Amino acid sequence: MSWGTELWDQFDNLEKHTQWGIDILEKYIKFVKERTEIELSYAKQLRNLSKKYQPKKNSKEEEEYKYTACKAFLSTLNEMSDYAGQHEVISENMTSQITVDLARYVQELKQERKSNFHEGRKAQQHIETCWKQLESSKRRFERDCKEADRAQQYFEKMDADINVTKADVEKARQQAQIRHQMAEDSKADYSSILQKFNREQHEYYHTHIPNIFQKIQEMEERRIVRMGQSMKTYAEVDRQVIPIIGKCLDEIVKAAESIDQNRDSQLVIEAYKSGFEPPGDIEFEDYTQPMKRTVSDNSLSNSRGEGKPELRLAGKAKGKLWPFIKKNKLSLKLGSTPEDFSNLPPEQRRKKLQQKVDDLNREIQKEMDQRDAITKMKDVYLKNPQMGDPASLDHKLTEVTQNIEKLRFEAQKFEAWLAEVEGRLQARSEQVRRQSGMYDGQPPPAGHTCAQDRESSPDGSYTEEQSQESQVKVLATDFDDEFDDEEPLPAIGTCKALYTFEGQNEGTISVAEGETLYVIEEDKGDGWTRIRRSEDEEGYVPTSYVEVCLDRNAKGAKTYI
Repeated sequence: MSWGTELWDQFDNLEKHTQWGIDILEKYIKFVKERTEIELSYAKQLRNLSKKYQPKKNSKEEEEYKYTACKAFLSTLNEMSDYAGQHEVISENMTSQITVDLARYVQELKQERKSNFHEGRKAQQHIETCWKQLESSKRRFERDCKEADRAQQYFEKMDADINVTKADVEKARQQAQIRHQMAEDSKADYSSILQKFNREQHEYYHTHIPNIFQKIQEMEERRIVRMGQSMKTYAEVDRQVIPIIGKCLDEIVKAAESIDQNRDSQLVIEAYKSGFEPPGDIEFEDYTQPMKRTVSDNSLSNSRGEGKPELRLAGKAKGKLWPFIKKNKLSLKLGSTPEDFSNLPPEQRRKKLQQKVDDLNREIQKEMDQRDAITKMKDVYLKNPQMGDPASLDHKLTEVTQNIEKLRFEAQKFEAWLAEVEGRLQARSEQVRRQSGMYDGQPPPAGHTCAQDRESSPDGSYTEEQSQESQVKVLATDFDDEFDDEEPLPAIGTCKALYTFEGQNEGTISVAEGETLYVIEEDKGDGWTRIRRSEDEEGYVPTSYVEVCLDRNAKGAKTYI
């Protein structure tokens, strides 16, 4: 099967067909090029998508990624970035192994095709020239033969005419002979050119054209094979990244399987646990009994003289939110968080203090490493003065040492606060265990038991009126005026401080362990009791820090059954 023998007369069609083949190859190159652009665009979009949902550094969002579900999501984002990288690899490999390679091959193919068809046209022009020469010699031979016939006929006519002179007859005879000789020469020339043309034509159709068409056929077949190889490479480039893409997907599945709902639930507990006990039962308030009041309601001695004071549970009472709590909330909104985190519940405060201690210890270690490095450098300078002046490091060494001392002082301060919180939590848990064993099966006799259950932080996180926080839009001075204008409240009982409390927040009062004070306002369900030490010194203390003894006949005291 050869184009040279089968398609010897289809030169123009072969020229069109080979041009079409090159066009097809260029179209395939364009297709692959556009595919690489799509892969790059897709990879870029995937990377941007992964980057968009990455947690921002040093933000609250970054803290949320401690949960296993969020960690799995973060792992998915990272794997998607690697996934995008594989699409970039596809684009790069297709560009280098297909697009660039085929573009270079197309240029070579065009040059080879041009050379082959130029050679074919040259052979065509040569055979056409031989044909023209043959036609010219044939026409000349035909013309000379006709001229010889006419000359012969003229000679015979002159020879038969008796009126013509002998000289004229001789001249006609010579002319006839010349024409016959010219015809013979033309015949010989025509025969020679004909034989030459036949040889050239035979060589053209059986040698030159078959060879040229064979080269064109081989060129076209190489183009077809090359295109098939490129298509195979196209598939292989995709197949090479499939294992890595599969690994990325496996990692995503592995991350999804690592999600532990129990662990996340435990993290929620650790993040938001306050350390308080849940509130106890609300006591029954009997309004059917007449409440006897005396003019000595404001006198603690008179109220106590009417009978032996009884321990009462500080029940839940309706009342407005304490002004100092509102001001504390406002101050928290303004960013004035206490250094010792005393505005937080005990458990959260312990975690914050522990975190602060750990951060300070890391900074101390960093400064110590820096000090050690400066000390070693100074030793090197002492041994090799040409390397530097040891005295130049003294200022830096002193500065680092001062930083270490400052950090150690800060760490000790926070460690003391941490030890205080941990001690209170431990003592409180032991007290709860003792009380549960002492009053098992009996109604709780002491006011601090129920009140302790309702303890909350001064920021009002556990009060029923927490929703009112959004309505606080006035300045703190307004609350001070409102608070100062209120009339002094009468004492309704006494309390004994179970622990030392340092009232650092506005509206609180400091008490020492074992100190006895007057109760002027019960715990209203948010864990704080209002007490008075003297006429000008009063404030709030955590109900769990005091043991309350209410006078049942005092104004504002309640009766329980």
